Amino acid sequence: MYNERSIRSWSTPMATVNFLAAFGEPLSVSSLSSSSVPDHGELQVLVGTNNPPQLARRVELGTVEEGLAKARAAIKTAALSRNRTSSEAQEWIPRGAVYRNAYAFHQSYTEMEKRFKVWIYKEGEPPIVHDGPRKSIYAIEGHFIGEMERERNPFVARHPAEAHVFFLPFSVVNIVHFLYRPNVTDYWGPLKRLIADYVAVVADKYPYWNRSLGADHFMVSCHDWAPHLSDANSDLYENSIRVVCNANTSEGFNLEKDVTLPEVHLSDGELSQPAANQLHSEKTILAFFAGGSHGYIREMLLHHWEGKDEELVVHEYLPKGVNYGEMMSKSKFCLCPSGYEVASPRIVESIFMGCVPVIVSVDYPLPFSDVLDWSKFSVQIPVEKIPEIKAILRAIPESRYKKLQKRVTQVQRHFVLNRPAKRYDMIHMVLHSIWLRRINMRLPY
Repeated sequence: MYNERSIRSWSTPMATVNFLAAFGEPLSVSSLSSSSVPDHGELQVLVGTNNPPQLARRVELGTVEEGLAKARAAIKTAALSRNRTSSEAQEWIPRGAVYRNAYAFHQSYTEMEKRFKVWIYKEGEPPIVHDGPRKSIYAIEGHFIGEMERERNPFVARHPAEAHVFFLPFSVVNIVHFLYRPNVTDYWGPLKRLIADYVAVVADKYPYWNRSLGADHFMVSCHDWAPHLSDANSDLYENSIRVVCNANTSEGFNLEKDVTLPEVHLSDGELSQPAANQLHSEKTILAFFAGGSHGYIREMLLHHWEGKDEELVVHEYLPKGVNYGEMMSKSKFCLCPSGYEVASPRIVESIFMGCVPVIVSVDYPLPFSDVLDWSKFSVQIPVEKIPEIKAILRAIPESRYKKLQKRVTQVQRHFVLNRPAKRYDMIHMVLHSIWLRRINMRLPY
């Protein structure tokens, strides 16, 4: 999945590395060896994916890349030795089968805390820039922007020269809210022009965008239209790290550089924590879903199962007096079908409630799948198997279900939204995903 990244005709020397293979299947570690760890003073760079060795050239590394080279070396060592090279005492460290490689993840996270710096462009004014929604289905967008803008955030760079990545802090949700006009011929135009203008401003004012053609820049949005609006600037679309909820690989989401943002529904904007003792709560329902008939996957699910089974409880609209959260907490499995777009807040909701998520989607890379092995704490069912959902779930032995549910509770900390953010929580996991994309490329500064 993470092979050398090829980006169209670079004006500055750049390359990518297959180092993310350290995190385990479905990535291969066969290419990693002690001899593959780069020297910290200079780096062998192959420009492009299939260029012959004679096109290789030496690139002198600056301070930023030197630190990243050390991080890569430490992560590779931890991954291959399956040892924790960090000696720092920590109250919690990742362990167990839910991680593709817990040692690589722990070392990578430690390196991120030690080194990772994000420069936030100051241009623009709220609510279009430096602000975003804090409630609704788009809440993660506003909370991420707010957390990055928070005073004393340890990941924020004091000066752009020390930054590893550059954050474009516009809110697509707010752009749509304030500028979208239905029933006009070109309703995309004003939205795209604002994004294009923002990129043009920072590109004209500073050297950072142009030196990498945006490859070390990122945007964050949970709006369904964000991937489409990002093509307002071709470099933003093709090169930058797009952190989006609507992570549809059939619509241009690029697994090598883009990041899946978990969708979180905060109807009232209030943050909360998972309930205690979820492993001991009584589960009287085999599986549960309630939601609108949005998209062909949900239409198929409702057609086959709505109101037709007492064990597989499926509703388009919940009956009066029935509590959504209580139904989830009483269910062994929670169905998480895609709607009009691929993402669903039910994935986070089910994990939060200690319910094993059943993913029914197409072309959707799950959040944090660089480090999390979703097969260890979820069930994935192809769309064409919707008529067989009950049989599939009933065939899962009780011992395996209990193992899946226990592992759901083990990954909960990664799906909790805290303000301020906490170690290994959702916002920090999003940052770690961005960090992984940055250390998977090499830039000459």
